[in-house]
Amino acid sequence: MGEHYFAERPGAASRRRAVDLVLPDLHLRLETDRGMFSPDRVDAGTRILLETVPAPPPTGDLLDLGCGYGPIALTMARRSPQASVWGVDVNRRAIELAEANASASGLDNVRFSLVDETDPGLRFAAIWSNPPIRIGKPALHDLLLVWLPRLVPGGLAHLVVQKHLGSDSLQRWLNDQGFPTERIASRSAYRILQVSARADARTEGHAR
Repeated sequence: MGEHYFAERPGAASRRRAVDLVLPDLHLRLETDRGMFSPDRVDAGTRILLETVPAPPPTGDLLDLGCGYGPIALTMARRSPQASVWGVDVNRRAIELAEANASASGLDNVRFSLVDETDPGLRFAAIWSNPPIRIGKPALHDLLLVWLPRLVPGGLAHLVVQKHLGSDSLQRWLNDQGFPTERIASRSAYRILQVSARADARTEGHAR
């Protein structure tokens, strides 16, 4: 395609539509648009992640890394109404829609921002992500090395990655970086990786 969904300002002409996220515990109707990830439906990987992960922590700061128009962040916010949920992305159009979707869903415990406009002092009890694999390994590794160290001690990240897009090699790389990582589910060629905070998270978590 001529332009990737991870452009900050998508050039594709706007053409909004609505999609439904239906899970056993919730139903969200979400507005989407061209120029962002999976605008025609909730991506299969995202759905599998949300159907598979353990419940998010009931309190604390929770992160959706690469939030798009918000399905993961809004699910976290609905499941943990006492938590503060953060969604970050590089795509301004997606951020604006995610904010609108949160308002339409009546969820006031979630905030969205561009990646480089997020408070660097925040530390997260959980990170959920359908990460942007197609940005390439070096950029993906750099992204994860910025955000995974911000897990609090005992915090967990859950990532959904397609097998043929390198889930097994990503698991090995995360372990090599000091983030204990295991596969906790596998469905329809998708892997759910559970990533634990590094052993030095206690030191980093007190850097606020």
